Amino acid sequence: MSTDRQSKADSRTPGRTPNRLDRRKALTRAALIAAAQGFLAEQGRTDVSIQEITEAADVGFGSFYNHFTSKDELFDAAVALTLEQHGELLESVAGDLGDPAEIFAASVRLTGRLQRTHPQIARILVHTGMPYLTSDRGLAPRAMRDLRAAADNGRLDIDDPRTSVAMVGGALLGVLHLLETRPDLDAEHVSDQLAFRLLRMFGMTRAEARAIATRPLPPLPRT
Repeated sequence: MSTDRQSKADSRTPGRTPNRLDRRKALTRAALIAAAQGFLAEQGRTDVSIQEITEAADVGFGSFYNHFTSKDELFDAAVALTLEQHGELLESVAGDLGDPAEIFAASVRLTGRLQRTHPQIARILVHTGMPYLTSDRGLAPRAMRDLRAAADNGRLDIDDPRTSVAMVGGALLGVLHLLETRPDLDAEHVSDQLAFRLLRMFGMTRAEARAIATRPLPPLPRT
């Protein structure tokens, strides 16, 4: 094989180092997704033109179709990334806790705080609405895991984890919406109260639920 052909073959190897063109493409794709996230956070807007999206991303109009076949595909990618960012935030803070009931409570408390610490993520979660409750990314799968573990070791009284996750997610969406419309409210207090009430709903004693729902939390890292 000639040197030139070998070089081309190497450039198609999955483990190769990204070149300048790869990096430029990645930056363009990231800019388009970031622009879509901005529109989603703004009252859940998806009724924007591709021209508006590319202008917000500061990329050429023709670049759009090098990465996405439609606006729907772009907005799906923006929601998926937001849910992944949410999940990574939760894992970075609550992932090292040993008690699944405490992990669950910490995830609820941290998610409520997003309205003040990471408002764009919080707004996208609210505007995503019901699909957020059954997504395979973000809080839903982690809550399912932690609630099942807490039920298995007797920490919480849970009959149906799926129904429980729906109740938790619905309450969280309501709290996030409340905090968005009431900037005067103390997001930490409201989020801790929600965690306390959910723990009580799942059978924990008042004293223990209060202790878990008020333990110090490390700050959320910035995305």
